[in-house]
Amino acid sequence: MNATGFEPAPDQHGQGPRTVPAPGRIVLLTTSHRVAPGLLSWPAWQALHAADRVLCADGAHPQLPYLREAGIRVDEAAPTAEELVGVCAGGNTVVVVATGEGEPALTDGLARLAGSGRVEMPELELLPASYDLPGARLLDLVQVMDRIRAECPWSSQQTHKGLAKYGIEEAYELVEAIEEGDRDELREELGDVLLQVIFHSRIAEDDPETPFSIDDVAGGIVAKLIHRHPHVFGDETATTPEEVKAHWLRMKAMEKQRTSVTEGVPLHQPGLALAAKLASRARTAGLTVPLPKGEGIGYELLTLAARAEAEGTDPEAALRAAARVYRDTIRQTEKES
Repeated sequence: MNATGFEPAPDQHGQGPRTVPAPGRIVLLTTSHRVAPGLLSWPAWQALHAADRVLCADGAHPQLPYLREAGIRVDEAAPTAEELVGVCAGGNTVVVVATGEGEPALTDGLARLAGSGRVEMPELELLPASYDLPGARLLDLVQVMDRIRAECPWSSQQTHKGLAKYGIEEAYELVEAIEEGDRDELREELGDVLLQVIFHSRIAEDDPETPFSIDDVAGGIVAKLIHRHPHVFGDETATTPEEVKAHWLRMKAMEKQRTSVTEGVPLHQPGLALAAKLASRARTAGLTVPLPKGEGIGYELLTLAARAEAEGTDPEAALRAAARVYRDTIRQTEKES
């Protein structure tokens, strides 16, 4: 046993010395911590069962109990690149179950050996034994948020009300990134909005009376999406965006059982957006509602917002676009003065 904890084993096939020993094969087996231990691909199980040696540097690796239960002997060892190449000599196949870090020291050492030209290298194979499904990194986000909530002095004291302003700010920053067309900024702002969702969901878990989790949040929106898309998940048909919207509104009305089309319209949203939303609800419901008459800029803005909505224009976005032009004009005037 050397300093690495690795002791080369004799050839398990009982072969005698060869004049020119075959270089053998090294299989680096990687797994995802986001997939339950033991759920490995069939090629991975084949490689493990056929290997002459199976090594793992981490004796607490979550896969080890399942490998041993399947009758696979796993030696806890961290060989150097030279030692690993040596044990492969004679045609042996060695499977290295990679730790969470991916064995960078070992792979770097193998690369140096191969580049030196001094050693006949065994065949090298990277074999993913389990794969992340789409959205798997969300599991990491849940774990990180859970630890932050438990250990961060600031985060552990936050409430829904205390975070409310950040939700508004992040939503506006997301809209700005969309309107500016900045893809990198868009990706970052989407993450910040997602943070608000995961943070509020984690806070909700601590409620003593009506707790809920991110799984409840996700489950709720999944059920809503399925119910409101009967043309995708049911027997209904829809070939145009207008038919899709009709399905959505009908299913929403069945769910909410509201007595007025104005129910559910948040009154604290920006004024132009509020006016346009009310006009949209009335128009979609087929209601002919005259705009209230009154004096002052408020009624004039209401008229403009309703007209914009009827023409398919978002008045808030239109005003922001005009305001950006105005901003640029101000800056240009400042430079010239």
